[in-house]
Parts: sequence; structure tokens; C-alpha cells
Amino acid sequence: MNCKHATFISVSFPPPSSVLFPKRTSVILTPKQTLLARNVRLRVRASASKGDGNAQAANWSQWVPVGSFAADKVFRLIAGATASPIGQFVAYPTTFLHSVDPRVKLVWLLALVVLPARSHIIMRFGLVIYLTLLSMWVLPRNAWTDQLGRVYLLSGLLFITLGLGSDGVPALVQLRTPPPAMMGLPNLPVSLSGYAYTITKLGPLTFTRKGLSVASTVACLTFTVFQSASLCLTTTTPEQLAFALRWFMLPLRYIGVSVSEIVLTLLLSLRFISLVFDEVRNIALGIVSRRINWKQLTVMETIDIFFNYFRRIFKNIFSHAEQISQAMIVRGFKGDSGSHKIYFLSESSFGMVDAICLLFLTVLIGAALLSEYYLV
Repeated sequence: MNCKHATFISVSFPPPSSVLFPKRTSVILTPKQTLLARNVRLRVRASASKGDGNAQAANWSQWVPVGSFAADKVFRLIAGATASPIGQFVAYPTTFLHSVDPRVKLVWLLALVVLPARSHIIMRFGLVIYLTLLSMWVLPRNAWTDQLGRVYLLSGLLFITLGLGSDGVPALVQLRTPPPAMMGLPNLPVSLSGYAYTITKLGPLTFTRKGLSVASTVACLTFTVFQSASLCLTTTTPEQLAFALRWFMLPLRYIGVSVSEIVLTLLLSLRFISLVFDEVRNIALGIVSRRINWKQLTVMETIDIFFNYFRRIFKNIFSHAEQISQAMIVRGFKGDSGSHKIYFLSESSFGMVDAICLLFLTVLIGAALLSEYYLV
């Protein structure tokens, strides 16, 4: 217990081998270096199979998109789409619609909204053909080709969708009543006139008479609303439309409706349409004219250009709105539309052309009403 010395066992090891700990390292790696050579590139190549058993998959590589995102084509399409006058007044060529009273045009617009829903299918397609021929006669070629193409595309999509979707998939139901033969009743006679509820079948979908009625009503109504409004805006100045609307709304002043404020809002809105299309087109043309090499841009840089494009559009539109408001304030406008007089530049007058248009509209309404009873 009182020992002052202790003995420890010592073990001697051989010197470290050069295999485990080399004296001179041949390669020293820094944190920014890798074991790959600088000129080595990893590439992955895929080729389509040309075997006889997989002949259909031989051309799959043709569907793989090559190149960068074609943003230049998008801006060119935007510039081309806004080049044609959409909802803007076209002074030339001057046609008879330019001389028709705007009040008569508004009556025609109201009738064309109601007639497709309350007439026979022949009358609906007749109105479409009539508006098509009238557009080709009145509008310039570059205007009606663009407008009719878009409206026909929209109406065609609605016709196909509603025609096959409204009554195309019948419900799987089972009749609870027994057939007439089990109850001792004669079967229903087959129609002698060749009537058939089902028009055609497209696989699991069925095109029926109900689908035809719904699809034709919606498609023709869409076409007449868009194209008739386009014809009215193209052949009528904003001042004339504001005058016509004010003339129809004057009796509403006796029940407290602010007619002057509504007319002023309509006039400013119609004036603002052309500014919006001009800004969209001019900024798109400015980007296209700079000849940007889109292949050298990343996806985020391309998206950033599109965001800047839309931001610039809204900035310029708000700038125009501020300039219009400042111009109205300078002219003494203080927010009360009733205390300011709106000058419509030219007063409309009722003439012989307007009487002929109203007579033709009366005949058209009568034919549409009679078509429900005689065209079955």
C-alpha cells in the first residue's frame, strides 16, 4: 500500500511504412479541384431504335423539341394579332353602315342578341351567313379575315363541345315498368317520317337532336354577339355611340339614374381601347426589333423579359390614364358629370337608309317568329 514505484510494460512499434504514409505525395487536392480532367465532358446520346419489331417508335426523336423557347415568335404573334383593328373605328373604306344612325345600330344589336335564342336552327345559321357576308363587304380584307377566323374558331369549339357533351353520354338506367308485350299492350308504332333522335355516334359519344339544338344556339349566339358588336364599333365613332346610348337612357333620369356619368364612362372606355392595343403592339415590336438572341438566354431570363413586357404595358396604360385625368381637370372637370356638357361633335339624323334598315329588321323578326311554327 505504501509503494512509491510502479513498473509499466512498454511495447515498441516499427516505424510507419511508406505504403500507409508516403513521404512525398504525388497529388494534392484542393477544395476547388476534382479528379476529372478539364477537357473531359460527359455526354449522353440516345438514338431511336430501327428494329423491325419497334417500327413505330423509330421516329420518336422527331418529336423532341430542339432549340430554345421561341419567344421571338410569341412577340411576333402578339404584334400581328393587335395590328388589325379590334373594336376600333375604321373610317375607310366608307360604306352605307357608316351613314346609318347609331340608334338604329343599337336596335339591331339588341335584336341580334335575342333572335338566335328564339328562332329556328335555319334562321340561326342564316344570321351567321348574313353577318359573314356583311363583314366581308364592309370591313377591309386584313380586318375581316382576322376577326372572322377567330370568331369562327371559338364558335366551332363551342359547337363541338356542347354538341357532344350536352346529351352525348346517356345515363345507364333501367326501366322499372315491364315491356308492353308483357302487359298485353301493342308496341309503339315506328315513325313513318324517318325521325330519329340520335343523329350520329362517335365511339362512346352520341350526337343527338338535343345536342344539335343546344350547340347551334350557343355557337350562333356567340358569333352574332361578337361579330355584330365588332361591326358596330368599326363603323361608328365613340361619340356617336355615346349619343345613341344617351338618347335611349334619357327617360331614366326621372328615376335618379346618372345618365351623364354613364355616358362619360362609356366615351372614355371606347377612347381607351385603341390606346391599349397600340401599347401592346408597340412594346412587342420594340422587343422584336432589338434582335435578342434567345438561344443564349436561360429560362429565367426569358421569363423575366415577359414580366418586364407586361409591367411596361401596365405602366404605359396608367400613364395614359393619368394624362387623360389631368387634361379633364385642366378643363374644369370636378367629378360632377351633370354640370358639364359633353360635345358629340355631330348630331345624328334619321334618313331613308335608317328607315330601310328598320323595315328589314321588322321583316327579319317576323320571319324568326314564324320559323318556330312552320319550320319543324
